[in-house]
Amino acid sequence: MSDQFEAIVLGGGPGGYVCAIRLAQLGIKTACIEEEEVGGVCLNWGCIPSKALIANAHFYEKAHSISAHGINVSGVTVDVPRMQEWKDGIVRKLTGGVRGLLKSNGATLIEGRGRLLDKNTIEVTEKTGGKRRVTASKAIVIATGSATIQIPGFEFDGKRVIGAREAVSLKEIPKRLCVIGGGVIGLELGMVYQAFGAELTVVELTDSLLPGVDPDCVRVVERAITKRGGKVLKNTKAEGVEKSNDSVTVRVSSGGKEERIECDQVLVAVGMKPRSRGIGLEELGVNIDARGFITTDAQCRTNVPGIYAIGDVSGAPMLAHKASKEGEVCAEAIAEKNAAKDFATIPGVIFTHPEIGTAGLTEAQAKEQGLEYTVGRFPFSALGRAMSIAETDGFVKVIAEKKTHRVLGIHIVGPSASDLISEAVLAIEMVATADDLALSIHPHPTLGEALMEAAAGALGHAVHMMNR
Repeated sequence: MSDQFEAIVLGGGPGGYVCAIRLAQLGIKTACIEEEEVGGVCLNWGCIPSKALIANAHFYEKAHSISAHGINVSGVTVDVPRMQEWKDGIVRKLTGGVRGLLKSNGATLIEGRGRLLDKNTIEVTEKTGGKRRVTASKAIVIATGSATIQIPGFEFDGKRVIGAREAVSLKEIPKRLCVIGGGVIGLELGMVYQAFGAELTVVELTDSLLPGVDPDCVRVVERAITKRGGKVLKNTKAEGVEKSNDSVTVRVSSGGKEERIECDQVLVAVGMKPRSRGIGLEELGVNIDARGFITTDAQCRTNVPGIYAIGDVSGAPMLAHKASKEGEVCAEAIAEKNAAKDFATIPGVIFTHPEIGTAGLTEAQAKEQGLEYTVGRFPFSALGRAMSIAETDGFVKVIAEKKTHRVLGIHIVGPSASDLISEAVLAIEMVATADDLALSIHPHPTLGEALMEAAAGALGHAVHMMNR
């Protein structure tokens, strides 16, 4: 096998494999190095597995409440091993598809752990234990992603104290689950097991769940957790854990008072950190900031010629779709095409129940920028389609510039927010106004009508709700 390439991508996650495929499509001889399985965190134990479990959790909840609609269901139980087998089958199908796409587009997959020796050479420790050196004449792209943050006193043991990787592969539903960290991962997975019957406690160090997300949206999700019997402890620090054969005790403190939480498992979900250290970048003089992110420009270039970086390792937001788009931009920049990171917005989606979708500025950010704005908000409780599917929690919020009506941000909490937010992204990218959204005929009855109604509300002429 040839070890001479024009470009090498280090990492086969949603940024890396997309970059490698696009490079190959552009006629550049490319290798993609991956130490575990292609697809990275997203396909193997992040986005995809968790969403499969989330979908099942929704089905399970719906089965227990559907009798109010005239459909009687009985004997609904969770077969955890079978569910895990189904979930793993989805992962295998997707990772196999990525392998096939790399091969069919002409990119070479090298399995092993890579380390840069110089700006053109990577030494790969293969899974078999052997070593080989591969060289790139044009570019090396760092796409090593991120890893779970561990906190002192809560080291993972794979049984009682776990991270997201273990949480998507549990063999049984815990009766009592304590989640350390009220961010995206903690709430998504915590609410999955709450839906399956676990008693949920969320411990968050700050004064709000989902820091940085529109607070009105966050309040809806917090209410959903407590309505289902969960506890949310904010401004609370996790101090330590005591393990026994069949349970765990988590020590937390708040306002000088200590509390003990008895549970069966502890999920530590305090965030992710970039995987930029220990792969030879420091020795080459690549700029890495205090948080571990590799500094890049609009074409994904680092300060060292020929070295590029994309995805989680190159900065926030640490999202799979952002990584994939950067992978495309990077490939085209290497091929000397006219490409750059000039995104007007990068959407965020949180698969809690209800879901949250966000794009553009929050009200707080608009205020910080000194913008005068108006807000239109339409509740799903007033929408016929939402009523018909019994998913009425939440709303759509449209933030528009007061003078021009330009859409500054759209925030959705409610059914299918993850799908609805794409319209918001397009509106912001195309510099649409609230008038454009309100005048665009949305089909009835659909959830998408809420965007049209919220935009009309921002203009002061909503029809299906009282105008403020």
